[in-house]
Amino acid sequence: MVQVPSFAEMPVQIGRRSSHATRLPPPMHVVLFGAGHVGHALIALLGRLPCVVQWVDERDELFPDEVPANVQIEATDTPDAIVDAAPPGAYFLVMTHNHALDFSLAERIMRRRDFAYFGMIGSKTKRVKFERRLIDRGVDAQRLCEMTCPIGVPGIVDKAPPSIAIAVCAELLQVRSQQISLADHGSAQDAVCVSA
Repeated sequence: MVQVPSFAEMPVQIGRRSSHATRLPPPMHVVLFGAGHVGHALIALLGRLPCVVQWVDERDELFPDEVPANVQIEATDTPDAIVDAAPPGAYFLVMTHNHALDFSLAERIMRRRDFAYFGMIGSKTKRVKFERRLIDRGVDAQRLCEMTCPIGVPGIVDKAPPSIAIAVCAELLQVRSQQISLADHGSAQDAVCVSA
């Protein structure tokens, strides 16, 4: 289990004359499945964001020798177990080299009801296929809006790995900001699931 860095508890002052300390929200716990080109581009950005990352892939040789301090490499033949062990409120990113593995992970993630975000790389066609299969496996159709696919903020059409990574990180930060806002206003139960 990745430990949350202690900087999450540190007060922060805004401006030179501010006398009020603001408590930072805890870092996001990101579970990234896939060590391909987009995964590598994402790690370069996530290493600078307020998060801890479990970077998961079956292919140990794809991981770099060095990663940012907030990243833990998980080279494992049982990625499904990582889904089960992730803490409540985790942010799941699925972008493996294998559609069958993507589906297996998607099904496992959707069986949880306590994640903050679940995004999967892919086309709208992939989403439709996965939705049908998830319903066939017993996932409630009304919950499918909790799966974000394609991922990334809308309007970025460049498919280069760094561009996709920027779009995904922007989306994670948007989701985090919305959740903080809802928590601050005590209306987390009023959040509406909007289909992608």
